[in-house]
Amino acid sequence: MREAWIIDGVRTPRGKGKPTGSLHALHPQELLAQVLNALVDRVGFDPAEVDDVIAGNAANEGDHGACIGRLSMLTAGWPYEAPGMTVHRHCGSGQQAITFSAMGILAGHQDLVVGGGVESMSHFIPTEVPNAIDGNNAHLRERYPTVPQGISADVIATLEGFTRDDVDRFAAESQRRAAAAIDGGRFDRSVIPVHHLDGSLALDHDEHPRPGTTPESLGSLPSAFEQMGQMVFEHFGRPFDEMALQVYPQLDRVEHVHHAGNSSGVVDGAAAVVLASSDYARAHGLEPRARIVMSAAAGAEPVIMLTAPGPAAQRCLDRAGMKIGDIDLWEINEAFAAVPLKTVRDLDLDPEQVNVNGGAIALGHPIGATGAMLIQTALDELERRDQSTALVTMCTGGGMGTATIIERV
Repeated sequence: MREAWIIDGVRTPRGKGKPTGSLHALHPQELLAQVLNALVDRVGFDPAEVDDVIAGNAANEGDHGACIGRLSMLTAGWPYEAPGMTVHRHCGSGQQAITFSAMGILAGHQDLVVGGGVESMSHFIPTEVPNAIDGNNAHLRERYPTVPQGISADVIATLEGFTRDDVDRFAAESQRRAAAAIDGGRFDRSVIPVHHLDGSLALDHDEHPRPGTTPESLGSLPSAFEQMGQMVFEHFGRPFDEMALQVYPQLDRVEHVHHAGNSSGVVDGAAAVVLASSDYARAHGLEPRARIVMSAAAGAEPVIMLTAPGPAAQRCLDRAGMKIGDIDLWEINEAFAAVPLKTVRDLDLDPEQVNVNGGAIALGHPIGATGAMLIQTALDELERRDQSTALVTMCTGGGMGTATIIERV
C-alpha cells in the first residue's frame, strides 16, 4: 500500500520578531533556503529529484512575495529544474503545505516533496489601523463583520467563561513546559543554527521564551485589545466590540483577557519536512520516521474565527477511523490561550497530553512556518517517549482549522 512517509524535518530557531531580533537582518528567503539545505545535508536526497517545494506563507507581499517557495529553493542553490510554490491558509499555511505534499504522494502524482513554511514577522510594517481580514470588501463585511483575531479570542473567552486568571495560568504553564523542554534538549534534533551570509552565527536557540514567567507577573500586563475594541476606525465604521456583539447578542460585553503574555509570540522562523512515497524511500534507502495518517480542514463562524481546531481534529479522527483515545500526544497551536483551552474542553482532552513542551505563547508563532514546526515537535516527542501517534491542529484566520495525524513508522 502506498504511504506518505516523513523522512525528516528541520527548523530554524525562532528569533524575536522585531528589528533587534537575531534573524531580522536575514531575508526570509535565506531562512527557508538554509532549512532546505540542512535537510539535504541530513537526509542525503538529491534536490534534482524533488517533485515540488511547497512553502506556507501568510504575508505574500514585499520580501515574502513573488512565490517565496520557488525563490527560496533558488536561493538555496538547488537545481532550477525543481519547482516550488507557495500556499496561504493564514496560520495553518505551513501545515497545509505538508498536507498538500502528502496528498501528491498518496495520489501517485509525486514521490519526493518538501513541505514547510517561513515568516519573518520582524519585517512586517506596523500600521495605525488594523488590517482588515475581509480584504476590504464592504459587502462581505455586512455578512460577516470580522474583527482582529485578538478580539475574536476575547469573544471566545467571554463565551466560555475563561477568566483572566485562567488564561494567565495557561500561559505561565506554557512557559514552564517550554523551559523544561529547552533545558532537556528536546528541540535539539530539529533546530539548526542560522548563519549570516558572511558565515557568522545569527542564532542557534529559540529567542522568545521567558523562563520564570508566573501568573502573578502576567497579571500586571494590560489587556492588549480592550482599547482597540472600543475605538472607531474610519476604515471599519464602528467599534470592533460592537461588530462582534452584533453576531453574539447573548453577550452584554466582551471581556478583554488577552495580552502579549498569553498570546502567541511574534517571531521570525522557517521549517521544512521532506516526505517521500514508501516506494521511493525504499528504492533510495531513505529511512522513514513517521507516516501521514490523515489530514483535514474545517471551517467555523468567521467572526469568532478561532474555534475550528476542535472540528478539524474530530473530522481528521473520523476519516482515519480513530478515536481521541488513540492519540498519544496533541499539539494545539497557542494562537491565544483561549484557543487551546476551548479545544481541550470541546474534545475532553487530558491537558497532560497537550502541548507537553509548551507552545507558541512561550516559543512564538512564525505564522507560515508554525505548522511544520509543530509536526516536528510532536514527532521528536513521540520518539523521546517511545509513543506512536500525535495529532496537530491549528486555528487560522477567516474561521478555519487544520489537522494532521502522524504515526511513527
